[in-house]
Amino acid sequence: MSSTTPPETGQRIELAGQSIAYRLRRSRRRTIGLTIDRRGLCVGAPLRARHEDIETLIHRHGQWVLDKLAAWRERPVPTPLAVRNGLVLTLLGRPLTVAITPASRARWQWREDGQELRGLQLYPSPATDARALLEQALRDEARAVFAKRLAHYAPLLGVAMPPLRLSSARTRWGSCSARGGIALNWRLIFLPSPLVDYVVCHELAHLEEMNHGPRFWSLVERLCPDWRVRRRELRLTSPEVPVIGFPETPRSDIVDQR
Repeated sequence: MSSTTPPETGQRIELAGQSIAYRLRRSRRRTIGLTIDRRGLCVGAPLRARHEDIETLIHRHGQWVLDKLAAWRERPVPTPLAVRNGLVLTLLGRPLTVAITPASRARWQWREDGQELRGLQLYPSPATDARALLEQALRDEARAVFAKRLAHYAPLLGVAMPPLRLSSARTRWGSCSARGGIALNWRLIFLPSPLVDYVVCHELAHLEEMNHGPRFWSLVERLCPDWRVRRRELRLTSPEVPVIGFPETPRSDIVDQR
């Protein structure tokens, strides 16, 4: 990035008679993308993209922008999950019961039925509450699950197994760095397995194409032929993800120039 090009600037645009603020973020991407989250409209653009082209794309999707901004304003503030004995969570599409027994040393134990997880026993200590212990256990399981899915799909794309990092991002399910590392949001563990696989395939495809152009989507389709169905389901299911100590869960309100 040029030293004279700021990474992010505040802008405004008129849409249907409304003055809409947006954040313009330039990077070494190849396409212009629009994202709506709790902070409003964010536009990602290539370093050399003309401002006229950026605003043309925003106008083209103007009604989408207004509808999504309105939907965000109407969303209720999520309430943190009440972690208690007998709590039932949905993990990878299957129910899981949480049992809590106070102990002198904090630890947890998974209960299995065959190859499937059926329960989680938490032993919180006076220094570690049940909520923090639950998150630790879920993060640990998420890392193991994500590593297995990456190891499954990476050879199918012909790429090396990438370094994995767990994320707690508020508005993204996954990301791929220019150095080839992949970050996956640990809260994906609350979603059905096919949706986890879609995010894994999406980020693996970025190892070959750091954009959302036609070749990128062809790579995703090679790994996940029904990616359109899974992406739509991810958008619909995201609001149902429980909140454990964080104010909100990631959303997928995104439009990219093709």
